[in-house]
Amino acid sequence: MKTYSAKLADLKKDWVVIDADGVVLGRLASLIALRLKGKHLPMYTPSADCGDRVVVINAEKVRLTGAKRKDKIYYKHTGFPGGIKETTPDKILGSAHPERVIEKAVQRMLSRDALGREQFSNLRVYAGTAHPHEPQQPKVVDIAGMNPKNARARKN
Repeated sequence: MKTYSAKLADLKKDWVVIDADGVVLGRLASLIALRLKGKHLPMYTPSADCGDRVVVINAEKVRLTGAKRKDKIYYKHTGFPGGIKETTPDKILGSAHPERVIEKAVQRMLSRDALGREQFSNLRVYAGTAHPHEPQQPKVVDIAGMNPKNARARKN
């Protein structure tokens, strides 16, 4: 039996909308990465960009379990001596660009090569409910309804 490899002509990218309202960040990011890679399809090919185009709305309403909202620290370095910067998800979600929390979580779950960058370019994240992709007629994927744990945060 031969191994099937998807050809460029065989690929058909669908548009999907995911509502992040009340969904746990890590579970949301892993399911988005799965969609972007195309692992949900029977024709999945690791060396091809066969995933869907994903639109995420309500990024500002994503949940973080436990005390991660204040205790988790994101680091970045400017490249200059002593140029390490740190921030928390709470600061990012309260800023002008709350969608960056979801973008970084998904980006870190994709491969760090040309294929990963190509797959990441199929992701669109919006802070509110409005998005300009209605002409593409995206399908709605209910992440919160898939598993009760997806929309549950632990009570302290």
